Amino acid sequence: MQSVEVRKAVNAIDVATQAAEEIVSSLASILKAKPSANVALTGGTVGILTLEILAKEELKDQIDFSKVHFWWGDERYVASNSNDRNANQARVALLNTLAVDESNIHEFPSTDSGLSVDQARDKFEQYIIEAFDGETPAMDLTILGMGPDGHVASLFPGMVADSKNVVAIHNSPKPPAERLSLSMDVMNASKKIIFVVSGIDKAEAVEAVHRDPDCELPAAKVAATGLTLWIIDEAAGASFWSC
Repeated sequence: MQSVEVRKAVNAIDVATQAAEEIVSSLASILKAKPSANVALTGGTVGILTLEILAKEELKDQIDFSKVHFWWGDERYVASNSNDRNANQARVALLNTLAVDESNIHEFPSTDSGLSVDQARDKFEQYIIEAFDGETPAMDLTILGMGPDGHVASLFPGMVADSKNVVAIHNSPKPPAERLSLSMDVMNASKKIIFVVSGIDKAEAVEAVHRDPDCELPAAKVAATGLTLWIIDEAAGASFWSC
């Protein structure tokens, strides 16, 4: 059953700390019910901070991460060794500290492949379909941030998806222009979604998403099949909390 919960945090560190604890709790429940879990991570300041907090031993030791498959909501289409890649930032923040087989880490393609961004999309589209045995890809848990313009992953306002599962972006308003992203359909197939949102620049979008029933921002269209949990700090929720 779909549900939405909004939690208040003091600041970015509190958002990340609450999110890290929620991730551990969620994974513990998932792995009690099934042999493995699929998790889509996010980049961004708070997304990476969440992973850094999760890497602390008292948290990460509660989960057998060898049973967790890691994906990303989106990725910048740049070289594989670029510090701009969400996957590389996640490796430094968390994955390099875990006993996780490389086969459990499912990165989007990079420009090293020599493929155009459209070809890379097609390749990863086939890869993710095969990984989910031909079924509709559905994450057990997806972590998302939100931009000041209400974008999620690399799905920006006004953008039309060009594929069912994986979207190729050619003209991102934020550099780099070329990116790959999971589609809204794939994100919304997630059993649980955790939003991590911090900063006064997000306040207008937060209010619109949660107060305007006709909001057309991408973030307003995100809904897990189960719980969609928003963890919002005081700055990002300044307008929302004051209502």
